[in-house]
Amino acid sequence: MTTARSDEETRPNLLKRLFVRLGVLPFFLCIAVVVFALLSDRFLTIQNLVNVGRQSVYLILVSLGQMLVLISGGFDLSVGTVIALSSVISATVMVATAPMFPEAVWLAIAIGALAGFGAALIVGGINGIGVAIFDVSPFIMTLGVSSVGAGLALFLTGGIPVSGLPFEFGNVFGFGRVWGVPVPVLVAVLCIVVMWIFMARTRLGAQVYAVGGNIKAAHLSAINTRRTLMMAYVLCSLIAALTGLLLTARVESGEANLGGTIALESIAACVIAGVSLRGGLGRVENVVLGGFFIILVQNGMNLAQVSSYMQMVLLGTLLILAVIFDQLRFRMIMSGR
Repeated sequence: MTTARSDEETRPNLLKRLFVRLGVLPFFLCIAVVVFALLSDRFLTIQNLVNVGRQSVYLILVSLGQMLVLISGGFDLSVGTVIALSSVISATVMVATAPMFPEAVWLAIAIGALAGFGAALIVGGINGIGVAIFDVSPFIMTLGVSSVGAGLALFLTGGIPVSGLPFEFGNVFGFGRVWGVPVPVLVAVLCIVVMWIFMARTRLGAQVYAVGGNIKAAHLSAINTRRTLMMAYVLCSLIAALTGLLLTARVESGEANLGGTIALESIAACVIAGVSLRGGLGRVENVVLGGFFIILVQNGMNLAQVSSYMQMVLLGTLLILAVIFDQLRFRMIMSGR
């Protein structure tokens, strides 16, 4: 009798510790798997899960950059614009330079990719300067930059996709495989490993956590808070540009409408994965699982034939619930100190 009562008392404490450590993601993931498995018998098939893994690559990459900014105490609404801008600029440069190097097409591809990363570097630098130097709200700064970048991408293309990219670019980075593994998946795995090492094993990663946890205390500890914030926004933009290049290779054209909803999705993936909106808290491996979860939910809704409009409603609801649970988790952490 005593043992049974002890087990009943232990379960809530275990769930509470799990919630405080990992956030709401394990609970959401279990609910989603059960619900969609009941709605569709194709949901838990190996082929479907492999497809989800392949499709989640792009959101996971953007979420890694978003995580970096969130942990530093801000967030970036311009990641979708960086994807579109890097796609348009890299594609335009590749198409323009390919005829110049008929025997060295990879040189044209490299120049185009560098142009895309250059555009992202400028966007990230502007965001970083606004937030770190001029103390502009990250919401206002990144929202304004997002609008400017989106307008510029549409102006450069006139709303028409840039076609005629080198065949090798799409063949390798969009559809290529190495040892049977898609190239975008290998790129994502490499980025995940590098980001984990950066956040968990380097001084700069520790400084990002310190700035997000308490920027005044970080400044008093001789941490260059402005440099750290700028680095976070620049790296976030560069990762978004990498995603834009992979998506461009996938669709084989530069498009100004790429990444339209990915800012919301990346924030949702991070918050659901336990990254605090107050900064200073978040884990790379959880964010990877959070990005996979968002795509898993979208896949499940598609299999269940949920309309695209209702999918937007459900995704927004998930974000709201994640923020509410983030507030509860923060209170639990503070009460435990």
